[in-house]
Amino acid sequence: MNSRQRRGVILLILSVLCALAAFGGVLVVIGDVNSKVGAEVVAYRVKGDIAPYTPLAAAQFEQVTVPQRWLSGTAVTDLGVLKDKLALTTLKKGSLLQIDMFVDKPKLQAGEQEIAIMIDASTGVAGKVTPGAKVNILGTFKGKKQTDPDVSVVMVANARVINVGKLTPLDKDSDKDGPAEAVPITFALTTKDTQRVAYAESFAVHVRLALVAPGTNSSPNPNDHFYTLEGDR
Repeated sequence: MNSRQRRGVILLILSVLCALAAFGGVLVVIGDVNSKVGAEVVAYRVKGDIAPYTPLAAAQFEQVTVPQRWLSGTAVTDLGVLKDKLALTTLKKGSLLQIDMFVDKPKLQAGEQEIAIMIDASTGVAGKVTPGAKVNILGTFKGKKQTDPDVSVVMVANARVINVGKLTPLDKDSDKDGPAEAVPITFALTTKDTQRVAYAESFAVHVRLALVAPGTNSSPNPNDHFYTLEGDR
């Protein structure tokens, strides 16, 4: 082997050693990154904006993998927890699903039944009535005779709201007064209170909601159930 061949062999050996050193460096870097990032776990991301109080389902979310050490303790890793749940606030597209983003769907108790009525958003505590809230349901009625005073009646006190729908256009004659849009609100009521609400919806000039302060369980004073302007003078 002449000197030129020896130099070629030496250069080849040096090239191999450099390649091995570079490969080893890459492995060290990868190992260091893995040690810092750790294992990955499954999480779920919102596919599109979800309005408050919307029932949640698995189809509204997409699966992603996130390093476990970067995932908060409140992150949802199993969509089974969404059964009978409602969005608590607006869920923005791309947000990771957290357990504090939803609440249990209100359920009927023994002796209760559901009734839903359309409430004018402008007179129905717009935007403040949520599932689980309690409201007083009031109806305003015209006097039976021209000489009879108009009257406002508390039809149901402390009615429990179990669902709030979306703003819905109303079909109505253009020459009649009344709201063009309303919100369907579902209540859990006793049979008697259900009848009272149905009567008010059918015969009252207006049906309004008065939001009750949280923790209030007492009903209005019996003298306050009926109001006339003449009686207030």
